[in-house]
Amino acid sequence: MRRACALVLFWLTASNLGAQTLPGTQPLEMKGDLARHMLNGIDKYLSRQIPIVAKERERFWKPDYSSAAAYEKSVNANRERLKKILGVVDARVPVTMEYVATESQPALIAETDAYRLHAVRWPVLQGVYGEGLLLEPKGKTVASVVAIPDADQTPESIAGLTPGHVPDAEFARVLAEQGCRVLVPTLINREDKHSQSEQHKRFTNQTHREFIYRMAYQMGRHIIGYEVQKVLAAVDWFAKENPSPPTPLPEGARGKLPVGVFGYGEGGLIALYSAALDTRIQSTVVSGHFGPREEVHNEPIYRNVWSLLKQFGDGEVIRLIVPRGLQIEHAAFATGDPPAARQGRSGAAPGKYAIAPTKVVVSEIERVLSTLPKERDFPRKSVDFWWEIFARGKLGGLGAAYKGPSFERTYQEFLSQLGAELKKGAAPAGSKTRLKALDPDARQKRQFDQLVDFTQKLLPESKHRRQEFFWSKLDTSSLDKFKKSQEPLRDYFSKEIIGQLPEPNVPLNPRTRLLYDTPKWSGYEVVLDVYEDVISYGILLVPKGMKPGEKRPCIVCQHGLEGRPTDVCDPTKKTQYYNSFGAQLADLGFVVFAPQNPYIFKNDFRQVVRKANPLELTLYSFIVRQHQRILDWLKTLDFVDAGRIAYYGLSYGGKVAMRIPAILLDYCLSICSGDFNEWIWKNITLEWSNSYMFSGEYEMYEFDLGNTFNYAEMAALIAPRPFMVERGHADPVGLDEYVAFEFAKVRRFYAQLGIADRTEIEWFSGGHEINLRGTLAFLKKHLQFPK
Repeated sequence: MRRACALVLFWLTASNLGAQTLPGTQPLEMKGDLARHMLNGIDKYLSRQIPIVAKERERFWKPDYSSAAAYEKSVNANRERLKKILGVVDARVPVTMEYVATESQPALIAETDAYRLHAVRWPVLQGVYGEGLLLEPKGKTVASVVAIPDADQTPESIAGLTPGHVPDAEFARVLAEQGCRVLVPTLINREDKHSQSEQHKRFTNQTHREFIYRMAYQMGRHIIGYEVQKVLAAVDWFAKENPSPPTPLPEGARGKLPVGVFGYGEGGLIALYSAALDTRIQSTVVSGHFGPREEVHNEPIYRNVWSLLKQFGDGEVIRLIVPRGLQIEHAAFATGDPPAARQGRSGAAPGKYAIAPTKVVVSEIERVLSTLPKERDFPRKSVDFWWEIFARGKLGGLGAAYKGPSFERTYQEFLSQLGAELKKGAAPAGSKTRLKALDPDARQKRQFDQLVDFTQKLLPESKHRRQEFFWSKLDTSSLDKFKKSQEPLRDYFSKEIIGQLPEPNVPLNPRTRLLYDTPKWSGYEVVLDVYEDVISYGILLVPKGMKPGEKRPCIVCQHGLEGRPTDVCDPTKKTQYYNSFGAQLADLGFVVFAPQNPYIFKNDFRQVVRKANPLELTLYSFIVRQHQRILDWLKTLDFVDAGRIAYYGLSYGGKVAMRIPAILLDYCLSICSGDFNEWIWKNITLEWSNSYMFSGEYEMYEFDLGNTFNYAEMAALIAPRPFMVERGHADPVGLDEYVAFEFAKVRRFYAQLGIADRTEIEWFSGGHEINLRGTLAFLKKHLQFPK
């Protein structure tokens, strides 16, 4: 009886092919561009999630306020998480202070009645140095301070060596005159003159910070983390007994001294994170940076931190600093857009930053203070000082010329937390430059090159990290044991790399309307619900003439960047790149579904990725759930064999071919066309002109992918299911040598499992296009169609 009912239902479905609506679905009445509707819906979803995630942060915090020691222990997991996402993961090298001199210029470059000023550098990581100025008091030294300028300020500008500079901005000089030993690092600036490959004649308008951010992010590092490391290396030096400068230190200067950090603008951000990560820092000033981070996606891309908003706003970072001293100074600060695109230089991500209004900053502080106990129960230093700063009437009237901290009370409280008193009324000591000024451009180039070189050296080392992280954990002694050993790695890939959204919580609600009616098949636009406002959309091609009860294999055919399902399915012509391969497969009798993926509308979708990243999400997070809904729906169709649903994608669709079937096991095989590569190399290398380092596709970078999953590792998550690569020799997305190198690892792995016949690569004479020769044979073989 059940069999008869199923046959009748199928007959009704098949007999109605060519109707305006696919049987079993509601009419699709949505108007306008469905791809735009999809992307806007994803953006709305993320906008709703940002405040929700902020409210849920408390679940990650388990503070113990019984004592300062207990508190530090209770927040240690949060501190370790912050280290991880900022890329503060490399062991620092032993530090000694090096006084930089040449034949023509000694290390001592200036001297006043109160202090001497030296050009210095100090080792941080292998081949990476901090470099800047050291101000040594001549009298008693009361504390050691790292004074961090904004990225577009030089150390000289805050040390009083730049003629015409605003005195209020010279906070390194002020601290030296107060008896502090002050070390001033150089930050990577926002110019673009070095963001290029002269060898390959590729030039960008990416700021130096973005250029380093891109390559570092893929390798689990960050420009923020690198500069925090420079500050912490300085703290390492301060913490050493009896540092030995080239000139004798006065009485009181030897031995350990209390340590503080004091930063403005980008330096304020670095100071905040440095103090959060190192409990040796006893007093901190953050000037020109503080506020909610919920709009970080609109800030410069080098402030994009993976998963930041799940556990941390600036308020939560404060929780890693208390009960140590902290002053938040609401000073004017803003960055502009990146350098303008111009002839020969382009590709930078948009984004700028301005300090939040006073009431917004106060609200962020109030939010975190509400989570802390009263001061009588817990030594919460500097809270009263915060309020005194915000009570000052001139906060809203800082002029455009203001370029740094100036409040006397800031210095007073900062020094107080270091056990020193502010010497009021002391006149600035006149500087007397001994020799010609240092070349800040040459120093900036050295600092830039060191971080680029360090990050590039991570590339060949990353195969060892992936061996340890991935391959060493797979059990290939049998297919059953192999599948079991895959699951923790698949779970990590899904949650930590791709970013995992919750299961869809709305009905599928399929809506369809007829788009194509050809002699061999009918084509329907299909919309499925994923979440509120989030849809999955595509085109279903249903062959005509199927027998009652017949189930056909289905091939999900995916377009690439800025593509449309119609590029895949157009029955009237062979479309560029795609050759209408979905329509060709439907002509052969396969059921075909061509989804619309959301990588469309240029920087509109890239900014959606920016909004997703701080929530520990990517665009693939949504594509996973969209394809899950597609699979769920396809499996309900009587004419689709649920065990024979394959995936075949070109270009960006090839990126999806590597990631989505690695997570969704209902895809029985995957074909990657026009994308398979030594993916980590392609993203960060400077040795190839088509590297993403030189493109405007700033969304490509996935945090810490280099140490965890290259394409061979993703293919190993697709195994033991069949996997194929389609590669045109003239395709500019890769080089044959690198494609072959990465695929050889896949072929070897399948052979080790005893299933070498399940993986193939087809090389053909052609470019970035669907060839549909070897891949068609592969589909027929593994889908067993036609019989």
